[in-house]
Amino acid sequence: MTETHRKLTLTEVEAVARAAHEGQTDKAGRPYAEHLRAVAEGVRARGGDEDQIAAAWLHDAVEDDALSARWLDEAALSRRTKDIVFAVTKRAGEEPEAYARRILATPGALLVKEADLAHNADPDRLAVLEPPVRERLTGKYARMRALLGLAAPDGTATR
Repeated sequence: MTETHRKLTLTEVEAVARAAHEGQTDKAGRPYAEHLRAVAEGVRARGGDEDQIAAAWLHDAVEDDALSARWLDEAALSRRTKDIVFAVTKRAGEEPEAYARRILATPGALLVKEADLAHNADPDRLAVLEPPVRERLTGKYARMRALLGLAAPDGTATR
């Protein structure tokens, strides 16, 4: 493989993602990179491969305007990683059902979204939010798990 065809390493992808989200915080006020790390580790723990782990680091980059779709399309990443990132990127005005269908239709994307939902719905993470926000998000995450056919965090079926 020549230098011009070299893919970014996972360490390089992590560095790009951390730099792209520098200064951003999650709803609880924590550095956004903590969420990215947790999703990447969640993908790894669920048996995800390098393409999926790279996608986990980048899963919110385009949606949050941290990186452009053009950057992602031209990046030294596998086509599969790019496809997963584009699949999990919500689009303005998109219905949850359409979003879920795209994730389910993209090989490797469901595992990344599952790790994302697991971290988003972490009770310790949600506990610091105001009750109305916590309740709204808990319902939103449960609905997406149901649309994707994923079990609830306690292992029960969502359908």
